[in-house]
Amino acid sequence: MAVKNKVVIVTGASSGIGKATAKLLGESGAKVVLAAKNEDKLQQAVAEIKEKGGEAAYKVTDVSKREEVKALVDFAISEYGKIDVIFNNAGLMPNAPLSELKNSEWDEMIDVNLKGVLNGIEAVLPHFIKQKSGHVISTSSVAGLNTYLGAGVYCATKHGVKALMEVLRKESANEKMNVRTTTLYLGAFRTELATRITNKAIKERIEFLYDTIGADPIIVAEAVKFAIDLPEEVSMNEITLYPTAQLKTYLNFFLKEYFDW
Repeated sequence: MAVKNKVVIVTGASSGIGKATAKLLGESGAKVVLAAKNEDKLQQAVAEIKEKGGEAAYKVTDVSKREEVKALVDFAISEYGKIDVIFNNAGLMPNAPLSELKNSEWDEMIDVNLKGVLNGIEAVLPHFIKQKSGHVISTSSVAGLNTYLGAGVYCATKHGVKALMEVLRKESANEKMNVRTTTLYLGAFRTELATRITNKAIKERIEFLYDTIGADPIIVAEAVKFAIDLPEEVSMNEITLYPTAQLKTYLNFFLKEYFDW
């Protein structure tokens, strides 16, 4: 299932990993539909892809809203005639200790990080089942494999993505859907995730982590392209990427001095 001529939806495509992936896929011959909430940044990303000779379009989308994600998939099909891949990448990480009771931030993370992925699956699955092919790629996190103090709800959403994608993989095989799945478990990459953190201590430490060891999002983009490029009969179910300098406990180490652990 080579990337060339595949129609790929990328959510969270206005910056970071989503933008890097959309640009790489566009430059590699895919027809890319970019989705995010920031229209100015989407327009810029599409322009950059087209400048390199790629095909791209965008639709402003809030992935937490089912009807908007369905409209996004309909838009992709109306533009390019089909849908081959969806990359559920949009995410938020306003981390804080549970004791701060930031329930509005909890709701946002659940709506975007978890329900956003589920909305993407719901929107593409009927098309994938009908055409007996398709690929669902979703961004989880190393927080979907571990737990970290100060990141309870974020970890819960990312563990939820892991579970959703694993069940989708098993049901695809059991029901002979021929839908491939890939879940990304990512460490520290240079993205805008820290901008939404309202806890000052955590924000400073996450920003320091990204500034000191954060890896370039293009590395994730290359991994996504590799997964799509694999033959149809092969599915790369999971990809875990850390910067070399990042240990599994590194984030806890950096946060430690801000909590009485």
